[in-house]
This record gives sequence, C-alpha cells and structure tokens, in this order.
Amino acid sequence: MNIAVETENQIEEQIEPKQTLYAKLSTSVVWAKISRWEFWPFSLFYFPVMFYWAWLTLKTRSFFFFTASNPTIEFGGMLGESKDKIFKLIPDQYIPKTYQLDATIDLESFKERLKIENINYPFILKPDIGERGWMVELIKTEADLIDYLGRIQVDFLVQEYVPYEVELGVFYYRYPDCDHGTVSSIVMKDMLSVTGDGEKNVEQLMTENVRAKMHIENLRRKSPILLEQIPSHGERIELNSIGNHCLGTTFLNGNHLINNRIIKVFDKVSNQIDGFYFGRYDLRCKSVEDLYNGEHFKILELNGAGAEPAHIYHPGFSLIQAYKDIIHHLRVLADISILNRKNGVPYYSFKEGIREILKIQQYNQQKAS
Repeated sequence: MNIAVETENQIEEQIEPKQTLYAKLSTSVVWAKISRWEFWPFSLFYFPVMFYWAWLTLKTRSFFFFTASNPTIEFGGMLGESKDKIFKLIPDQYIPKTYQLDATIDLESFKERLKIENINYPFILKPDIGERGWMVELIKTEADLIDYLGRIQVDFLVQEYVPYEVELGVFYYRYPDCDHGTVSSIVMKDMLSVTGDGEKNVEQLMTENVRAKMHIENLRRKSPILLEQIPSHGERIELNSIGNHCLGTTFLNGNHLINNRIIKVFDKVSNQIDGFYFGRYDLRCKSVEDLYNGEHFKILELNGAGAEPAHIYHPGFSLIQAYKDIIHHLRVLADISILNRKNGVPYYSFKEGIREILKIQQYNQQKAS
C-alpha cells in the first residue's frame, strides 16, 4: 500500500512540473511570438514570398506592375492610398456615413460637423492613409474624442459606427476580360474579449490568454477603469471593437461560407466600382444569410493590391498552405495587371514608383512626429 502511494506521488511529482511548464508556455507572449507564425513580424513572415515577387517583376518587366491592377486607386492600393478617395468610388448604399477632416481641426468645429452630418456617439475615427489598424479607434465619449484629437497628426476620417454583429473580410477578384469574378477568401473576425468567472478582474483574465495578454499595456493607457472591473460568471467583455489582427482580433477561416450566392453579391457590388478588380472588402453585416441576400451589410474599408487573404491567420493554419494561398493571389494580381496593361493602363515607371514610395515614407515620418 505504501509502495503504491509512493509510486503515485512520484508520478504526480513528474507530471506537475510538465503541467506547470505547459501552463507557462501557453500564456507566454515571447513563446507565442516564436512558435505561432500568425504573430511573426511582417518582414519575417513575408521574406520567402519576396523570391516569388522577384519572379513576377521579371515576368511583367516592371517593379511596379501592381499599379495597373486597380487603375482608379492610387498605387493600385498597395500602399499609401487615400481611404476617402476609395469611399468616393463606392455607391453610398454600401457604406456607412463617412467624411474626411483635417488633423488641425479643433473640438468645437468637430462637434459642429457631427451635428451637420447627424452622427452620434459611438463613431469610428481612422487616418485617411493608414494600415494595420494604426490609430483606428471607436470613440464612445467626448473624453475619447479629446484624447484622439490630441494625438492624431494626419488627416483622418469620421465614420458612422455600424452596430451589426458579424464582421468579415471578403477577398474578391475579377479578370478585366470577364463579367464575373470570384470570392477567394473569407475571414471571420472574433473581437478581443475575456469571459468572467465572477472572481478575477479583467486584467487578471487577460493574463490567462496570450492574445489578450499582448494588449494589456494598451488597455492600461486607454481604459484603466475597465481593467479593474470584475465580470460576472460567463459575462463576455469585449476589449476592442476594431476588427484588426494587430489589435487582438482573432481571424478565423471562413472559406466554408463561399458559394455562388455570395459571389453574385460581390459581382454586383464590384461592377459598380469603377476600376476595381482585386482586393478585400472589410464589412459588417446583420447575418451571413443577410449578406447572401445582399441585404443589411456595410463596407467599412476596401483594400486593393496590398490586401491579404486574411483567412490564413486562423490559429493553427498550415504555414505551407498560407504561402500557397498568398502566392496564388499574387499570381492573380500579376495576371490582372498584365491584362489591364494590354487594355491601355500603364504600369508606374520606375521613377514614378520611387517618387510614390518616398512620399509614403515622408507621410510615415509625419505620423511619428
């Protein structure tokens, strides 16, 4: 009996350190950024893709072939494009009320414009030129607004908040010589959140999930009171309402949602956008069924040549398959650009492309100032 007890204790002593190590690794931000490629730096993840990109530049005989992919969008939508100009291409029925403001606007002038446009709290503020969720924020109170106006250094957009519960990224492309295109990727977005146990506060709950743990410092700056709240058992607290991977949103593979109905919807929308052939719609809808019916959805952003098939960031998605999906979309991007060039749309010259890149670099320096 004693031998059995001793043996059981020895086994437990061996198992416990392994369980403790696993628990530590599962909530380690450093380990997650090493072991989970969805958290790798952009430059590291895309380094192998650059070899295929080099092949495409040889195939097209242009460093800036992609600029012909979407002729009406600056730089084809690869970098530095104005969101405001893109919104002007989209019929009003598909977009929330959106307008641009100068970075120097004062609080009273801003509030007056809100009245004119009949936009109430909450609403979205985002830079007119920006990427990867930089300075995209949900403004719930005047205090949030004052804080944002004090930090923004570039022209920005005010966008009516869309309260629909389902947020998706729908990748669409169409060859210029075809009447119909295809939906090649759908990403479902699960906003950063924690679920209460009736005992721990929000900050403690965030430390138990590595994705949430990465954003504690940001929440400490923006919402310190929220971190102190103790949610009741089973209560879900949304920590960020912006559907961006860099802001903690979990991207889920929604390719099972692709069918002829949704392709028909985005054929209809895309054919009304002059010069658009390749990119991703970020949108909110009441339900997927409503989207299939072409009802109750709003386009939050339209990304061009620089868009990713974001379903690849699904946790645990195969790295090899992710590269295959990216390469497929880059091949389509090049083919569309070649066809548009044959139809009279020029690629940017090397000089024009370098000038655009320098302009983008100057803008990034302005953001950081």
